[in-house]
Amino acid sequence: MHFDYTARFTQALADLHSDGRYREFREIVRKAEAFPAAVWNSPDGPRDITVWCSNDYLGMSRHPAVIATLAETAQHCGVGAGGTRNLSGTSGPMVALERELAKLHNTDAALVFSSGYVANQTTLATLGILLPDCVFLSDANNHNSIIEGLKRAGGEKRIFRHNDVAHLRALLQEVPAGRPCVIVFESVYSMDGDIAPLAEICDLAEEFGAFTYLDEVHAVGLYGARGGGVAERDGVEQRIDLIQGTLGKAFGTVGGYIAGKANLIDAVRSYAPGFVFTTALPPPLCAAAAESVRIASEATALRCTLHENVARTRAALLAKNLPVMPAASHIVPVHVGDAFRCRALSDRLITQHGIYIQPVNYPTVARGQERLRITPSPGHTEAHIAALTDALCEVWSSVT
Repeated sequence: MHFDYTARFTQALADLHSDGRYREFREIVRKAEAFPAAVWNSPDGPRDITVWCSNDYLGMSRHPAVIATLAETAQHCGVGAGGTRNLSGTSGPMVALERELAKLHNTDAALVFSSGYVANQTTLATLGILLPDCVFLSDANNHNSIIEGLKRAGGEKRIFRHNDVAHLRALLQEVPAGRPCVIVFESVYSMDGDIAPLAEICDLAEEFGAFTYLDEVHAVGLYGARGGGVAERDGVEQRIDLIQGTLGKAFGTVGGYIAGKANLIDAVRSYAPGFVFTTALPPPLCAAAAESVRIASEATALRCTLHENVARTRAALLAKNLPVMPAASHIVPVHVGDAFRCRALSDRLITQHGIYIQPVNYPTVARGQERLRITPSPGHTEAHIAALTDALCEVWSSVT
């Protein structure tokens, strides 16, 4: 008798449904001219909605200059890269984008990948190749892309308690002097919205001779005088060995990158299979991303509006005694604690109130930590915030 593949796949999906963890993708059409408005193609037909869970934090995906740059470059260069970076894929717009990213982070060089996930996964795996016998010290709340990268890196891995510098110190003390050691951490943790103590981690790295790897994916564009991230805001950019970021969140396009010293970036470029053997980003996207970075780096007022809206949203929800989790960033998590209820709250918000907030369940967060993750933007108005608050109060009392 042959193995029943269909039955196995069917059972795997049934397991997700029974656990309340089956992911449903809502088909939405974003309105560039009316951000954060969108149309939900619901089972009953198109519905106007307001999006409250987008990572397009500044709305840069709909900026007229970014759109015009993409269209113009497509006319001149076509829509594809034509190959890997080594085989005809290193376009002028790609080189210009990497220069813009290096400038953003005050580093020698930058290297662009197809996504932030790939940037983490590939770079960490490559550090394992470049640093034999390395010990990786990783924050307990690090993103899945980091976890997967560390699996591929090989070598020894030790996990320190989330943002716990005392535990990190204790682990560093166990590493023999002279052995390569990489501390891997994020600046803004996207599910809890808390921020790492960057300066304290840098102090420990310098004391013990460790290499610092900082994921700024949820911070670039949003913090610092020029949007360089929390490292820029906290004045520790020059103390970080490697910064990893994304173009797909605050910069509103797609792709990931790393930035650091020239020889480090060149070594990753030369040894990383996930970079060497994949098709390069298309020139129009590179040009649009570079334009977005340039605009966002000067968009102080836009960043201020974002953070003001975050404060207003948080205050409005707390005033209604909704279980808003404490967070020092632009992310407003609301604790639910049950996968089925989290899904039901999300469903009622969109069907009854036209408000889209995707439920966040295990394995993105631990069981019992299910939540609604709210991301205010500069485009959300006081009327939007009031509508959100009223809707959350209604669904909270209706869904048990």
